[in-house]
Amino acid sequence: MGEPLIAEKVHEFSAPGITVQFRPGRCIHSAECVRGLPVVFQPGDRPWVHPDRAPADAVAQVIHRCPTGALTYERTDGGTAEPIPARNTAVLAPDGPIYLRGRIQVVTMGGDVALEGNRMALCRCGASRRKPLCDGSHRKVGFRDPGELPYVETPVAEAGQVLQVVMSPRGPLMFRGPVTVVSGSGVARTEGGSRAFCRCGGSSNKPYCDGTHGRIGFTG
Repeated sequence: MGEPLIAEKVHEFSAPGITVQFRPGRCIHSAECVRGLPVVFQPGDRPWVHPDRAPADAVAQVIHRCPTGALTYERTDGGTAEPIPARNTAVLAPDGPIYLRGRIQVVTMGGDVALEGNRMALCRCGASRRKPLCDGSHRKVGFRDPGELPYVETPVAEAGQVLQVVMSPRGPLMFRGPVTVVSGSGVARTEGGSRAFCRCGGSSNKPYCDGTHGRIGFTG
């Protein structure tokens, strides 16, 4: 497989035992890193990441909490690499993005891989300038949706498979593969096969697409 189509700027911060990578294009300032290890992650500093101020294991554990994949790491001391979740999950954040964890590939309609990773946040308000990724614009435009599901099913145990998210240039995000969808209130269900998720922000059947993107002239 070749390099993903969407190039990402990556900053690296090294210390004995670990190298931290930061992708600013994915960061939406959820501040999980700052709350988890403020001695290491200090946004007011330049550089703002100080991995030498804590044990490599502690730094790695906090990076696991980053919901967007803006922070990742490589162990240079033989320590354990970031575990890939056994099952793919998609959490519908109230008034916010879709948080994905698992084996994730974002692909074009032609099947080319645009992005891949274990953690990422996808825009569902329609306003992000970094589509398909969230850039925090949901706060600026006042996006409102509780992230609830119209119906609930019992999750199906499907592990180890890739979830592909297909980008339609003027339409929804099509999920292909096993994923447990978790609503804003924590109710879980599993999608199999294909399902179209709204990314224009206008659907009356959120989180699913209802064709509104065509009426409002959405482009992604």
